[in-house]
Parts: sequence; C-alpha cells; structure tokens
Amino acid sequence: MTFNFVSNSSVHHLRSFNSQNGHFKVHGCQKIDFRNIRISAPEDSPNTDGIKIGNSYRVRIRRTIIHTGDDCIAIVSGSRKIHISNVFCGPGHGISIGSLGGHAYTEYDVEGIFVKNSVFKKTSNGLRIKTYARDSKPLKASNIVFEDINMIDVMYPIIIDQQYCPHNQCDLQDSSSNVQVSDVTFRNIWGTSSSKEAVTLKCSKSKPCKNIVMENIRLPHNGPKGPATFVCNNVIGNSYGSHIPPSCI
Repeated sequence: MTFNFVSNSSVHHLRSFNSQNGHFKVHGCQKIDFRNIRISAPEDSPNTDGIKIGNSYRVRIRRTIIHTGDDCIAIVSGSRKIHISNVFCGPGHGISIGSLGGHAYTEYDVEGIFVKNSVFKKTSNGLRIKTYARDSKPLKASNIVFEDINMIDVMYPIIIDQQYCPHNQCDLQDSSSNVQVSDVTFRNIWGTSSSKEAVTLKCSKSKPCKNIVMENIRLPHNGPKGPATFVCNNVIGNSYGSHIPPSCI
C-alpha cells in the first residue's frame, strides 16, 4: 500500500500479510498518523520493509506490531519530524535511518526522529543509522532520539554504520561518508545482545559523528566469545549513567 502526497490523514486498524515487497510506503506526505497496524512476512523474505518513509513531514507511528524480513521501519531521505512509539519489531532488521549518501537521485537531510517505548525481539539490528562510504552531496542526519527501548536477543542492538556498502562496491580505504551525523541520543536502552557487538559506532573519517549521547545503556551478552563490546570510531560525544558494556565515548 502506497501513500503519495497525502496530508492530514489517519491510517489505523489494518493488517498486511505476506506482501511481495514493502508493506506500506509513505512518500511526500505531511501529518499522517499510523496506529494499530499489524504487519507480517516471513523472516527470510527480502525487501519486505514494514513501513518505509521518505520526503515526508510529521509522520507518527504507534501501537504497531511488525514481523518481517527487512526493516521494520525504514526512514530515508527527506524525512523530518517522525515520531515512533509503542512498536513491537521482530523478526526483521530493526528500525533504520538510511541508507543515505549513496544514491543516484537527489537526497535530502533527515532530522527530528524520535523512537521510544518500543520492543525489539530477535532482530538482526535494533536501532541503526547507515550511510554509504562514498563521496556524495553533503547531507545531515541530526536531532535523533532513541529512548526507553527493550532489546531481546538482538544481534546488533545499537549501530551507526557510516561504512555501509552492501554490495562491496566501495573503497573503504580511500572513501569516506559525506553525511554528517550529529545530535543523536540513545537513552535507557536495555536487554540482551545475541552477539558480542552490542554497540558499534563507526563514523565517517572526514565527518566524525558529533554530539552523540549515550545514557544508561545495558546490553549484556553471555556467549562463548566473551562479554559484549562497545566500539567507537570517529565519534565525539558524552556518556552518562551506567553502561554494559563500558562506554568508549
């Protein structure tokens, strides 16, 4: 189901099962509210994003359950003032901002993203920001808050990946993302990581992440490879409260 250039609308109490592609696509919309939506597709089904938002302003998603084979919610170019709350995600690839900075079409900044009071269960990723490791028009992903999130056996619960290169078409030695990631807060994120890589912040060499705030992050991993890790590359920010694994900011 596609919503193009829809304004001042509400979408609620719908179910989408086994879509051959993305379930709900939102493009060029303003002030649209999704609530009480149920989405389901097999875990191994490719390109079945639950809700994909682009070039839209003031989109709200709440009280929604998403089981799918790709991103539960994907927030791409030109998305502003997106509010997500009380979402259950899993299986799937989590909630992703991006990918940004690697497309042939004109891309726009992403800003004002709020995700709170949600649960991720056995997803491959939890909260993810991804940008291509290649030169592009300068872009920003900023003013982003993730808070009060429960992770249940999530493989990579928190990840900023500015070396995103899904088809190995990037020169990671010589290329650097031209997307500035800034003013991002992860607050009160708890649960379990199914891999050692509980928190991975791999930011751009040419545009390091700025003002990244980590507050009360507790994501232990009890596996044969040892305790969870917290990895930081090219990150400027601060940590507050208690952290498992120990913060590297």
